[in-house]
Amino acid sequence: MNRRQVFYFGLGLASSLWGNPSQAQKPAPLSLTWLGHMSFLFQDGKRRILSHPFKSVGCNKGLPTPQKEADLVLVSSRLLDEGFIENISESTPILQQPGSYNLLGINFQGIRMAHDRVQGRRFGFNVAWRWQQGGMGILHLGGAAAPFQPEERILMGRPDLLVVPVGGGDKAYDPQGAMAGVMALNPKIVIPVHFRRAKADPSICDLQPLSEFLSLFPEDSIVRLKANTLNLLPQDLPQTMKIMVFGEPAPPKPAKKP
Repeated sequence: MNRRQVFYFGLGLASSLWGNPSQAQKPAPLSLTWLGHMSFLFQDGKRRILSHPFKSVGCNKGLPTPQKEADLVLVSSRLLDEGFIENISESTPILQQPGSYNLLGINFQGIRMAHDRVQGRRFGFNVAWRWQQGGMGILHLGGAAAPFQPEERILMGRPDLLVVPVGGGDKAYDPQGAMAGVMALNPKIVIPVHFRRAKADPSICDLQPLSEFLSLFPEDSIVRLKANTLNLLPQDLPQTMKIMVFGEPAPPKPAKKP
């Protein structure tokens, strides 16, 4: 267990999964910026939460490794595609163990799940993260691969925004498994991640393309964004479930010549 794990594991049970209503304030718009693969920057007002930073290799080759300034980092495991923290400042808190935490005035619930389809015997466990930000409930499933266990499903509740892996491989849902999870949770917005990008080399990326997942849903439920950033207020949430497809993150800038 490294220094960060020791310090941030066991902070104690949060008083409430969704915070103290007596301290509630009018929420600022929630800004979601997709950085590639499973990584997002969630911002509301002054709070910046970076999720699942990755290393620019394999399926993520050609994408810049996330190095965004953040107040907190969430990871689901220490695998290079969802928990690469070498570029994160030592002073930035990192949550990577299941449990209940209260940081930045937000209650976070880390839910332990199997990271493969054989009860974690190959890749150990994955942590799904649940929290409320900008007045909306968020659930990022990380590298979930197995069907929900009853106790996991209870902790997940019904999120407003669900981030779900859809591209398969050995350690995440394939399109059919992802759809089953979506139907069980019934969120208002679904954000698919962990799929093979159009620019990825199929010889080194064994994930399925996003189109395989999208084909399982009606076309009128799919919203294709031109940008890789989405700004939301609670009143913007749709009445019926929508699948939000983000625009491709910007490629890394070429190094300046001396």
